[in-house]
Amino acid sequence: MSDLQQRLKDSIRAVPDFPKPGILFRDITPVLEDPKLCQAVVEGFQKALVGIRVDAIAGIESRGFLFGMPLALALGVPFLTVRKKGKLPWKTVSHMYDLEYGSAEVEMHVDSVRHGMHVMVHDDLLATGGTAVAAAELIKQQGGIVSAFSFLIELSFLNGMERLKPYSAEAIRLVTY
Repeated sequence: MSDLQQRLKDSIRAVPDFPKPGILFRDITPVLEDPKLCQAVVEGFQKALVGIRVDAIAGIESRGFLFGMPLALALGVPFLTVRKKGKLPWKTVSHMYDLEYGSAEVEMHVDSVRHGMHVMVHDDLLATGGTAVAAAELIKQQGGIVSAFSFLIELSFLNGMERLKPYSAEAIRLVTY
């Protein structure tokens, strides 16, 4: 285990029965409260991306914005927002996807992705992969190429990585549970 992985495991708080009974929530608030660790996270993602073309980073609302934006700044690329339906003020493309109980829909502005742009999808956590796949589909709808996925945390027992395989994109995660 790398030093960064150990520091993250030591900082990420496990909160039982949140937001409902039976769920063990991984709280990244202690990570966010440590500026040196946050900088190390951004640097960790940068190192993992060496050799991967990234023309833009698409951060998924809302925790995907927390490290997605600083990483975009560090790489010198645009930061694109993927938001819940109805949150963006301009014309959008949308993608509906299934959740365990019901469905959800995410959107991007229609002019966010240029044809042929290599975009990395970023979120704080990979669980079942549904939201990451929905973001990837938004990128594809606009003619973009998903070059990578990145997550601070992967919950491997939920098999989200399997849902990302069809994109043939690099999948980066800093900590796996």
